[in-house]
Amino acid sequence: SFPTRRSSDLSVVGDFTPKPIAWGSFETITNAHYYICKFYELAEELPKQPEFCEKVAALHSKSRSPNGKFGFHMVTYNGDLPQENGYADTWEDFFINGFKHMLNMNIDRGGPWEEMEGLKSAMLEKVIPRLLRPMETNGRTIKPSLVHGDLWCGNTDIDTQTDRPLIYDPASFYAHNECEISRSTLLPLSFINKY
Repeated sequence: SFPTRRSSDLSVVGDFTPKPIAWGSFETITNAHYYICKFYELAEELPKQPEFCEKVAALHSKSRSPNGKFGFHMVTYNGDLPQENGYADTWEDFFINGFKHMLNMNIDRGGPWEEMEGLKSAMLEKVIPRLLRPMETNGRTIKPSLVHGDLWCGNTDIDTQTDRPLIYDPASFYAHNECEISRSTLLPLSFINKY
């Protein structure tokens, strides 16, 4: 029998994501996995702003990190870039770990980057803590929310049968919900400027 989503998963994503039929790992091919979902006829246009933004907000507000931490139980990919999703107690720690990971990957794939090497310690020791630490001190907290992680106009569309928005091809993890907006810079500004 094929696995299905748990009802708790449905309460978070509802009809906002393609419905999976089956997923798993191949027995005879190492590190090869599959995912099969329902076929959707897509309109190839941006969803209506209010409904789309409401669904993104619902995803963030209804989701609960299984351990109350920032991160994810497995590596997800933004394109061909593996994300550093190791769990962290604070948003600052998670962000710093991800930032270090991206810098290291950039050097591995593209060679030395002198300008960033010169800024690296200031970013890690001053800039990021100065910007993020106040959000989790003096009684303030950030709820780790499930984010799509790669939300841009190429990963959202409209299901022509229902006229509802769909999001797909995620790089999900539990994060500060506003992280979704910062990663959505490829969305037209007119699409998000009201929200």
